Amino acid sequence: MNTRSRWRRLVALATATLAATAAMLVSAGPAQAETTCDAFDSIDQGKYWINNNLWGQEAGTGWQCITDTYTSGDTIGWTTDWSWSGGQYSVKSFASSVLGWHWGWRNSNSGLPVQLSGPETVRSSWDFRVTDNPGTMNVAYDMWLHTIPNPTWEHNPTDEIMIWPYRSGGAGPIGEVAATVTIDGITWNLHRGNIGWNVFSFVATSNRTSVDLNISSFLDDLVARGWVPANKYLTSVQAGTEVFTGSGTLTTDAYSCLLYTS
Repeated sequence: MNTRSRWRRLVALATATLAATAAMLVSAGPAQAETTCDAFDSIDQGKYWINNNLWGQEAGTGWQCITDTYTSGDTIGWTTDWSWSGGQYSVKSFASSVLGWHWGWRNSNSGLPVQLSGPETVRSSWDFRVTDNPGTMNVAYDMWLHTIPNPTWEHNPTDEIMIWPYRSGGAGPIGEVAATVTIDGITWNLHRGNIGWNVFSFVATSNRTSVDLNISSFLDDLVARGWVPANKYLTSVQAGTEVFTGSGTLTTDAYSCLLYTS
């Protein structure tokens, strides 16, 4: 092979290599965001899944959409957009990140359930933004307790524990204020009610859009009061927005829920 032919072959090989590398870089780029506006549709994000839960939609008129923005290990981001009218005292929707049980099990790597008396500590951090004038709504954790570690779709919870870092438009929880507590440096009004199961809601006395919470401390508070037995199981941790009425967007910049064993 003469020098000119050898050079042409080397150029052809280099060109092919560059083209293959470019194709690999394109295919390895960031995944396109997924959006759904369908009622009860979902988007998987690692060990979590985002549930477009429109459980109260018949109380009014409107819509809600969810979009995943990123997943990086145990940390995720997503957005919720909504517009609801009518039935101002009724919750229309609760789009949320679900970890663990939600009338059945979707992912096997959630780390749940854990018994309240066990050695596990549950921590969660959440950084979010809410558009101005979002209507009547809240941003909240919603957690479920069962007497058994492996509930299925037919096993309703015995207790629901909510933590409200943020609320707008006069949104309020079920039940009257039964106590005021300080946990993780934040003052919370603790509401107690019942809707066929016990409902305990910790509502921040001033809005927060960034929290780093020891979830187990809230559960320990209820156990110490004798309101929740320590032999029950935490089967689910959900985080999202309950909307009564209005239009807005919740943008979760970073959310994680982790279990540690002491």
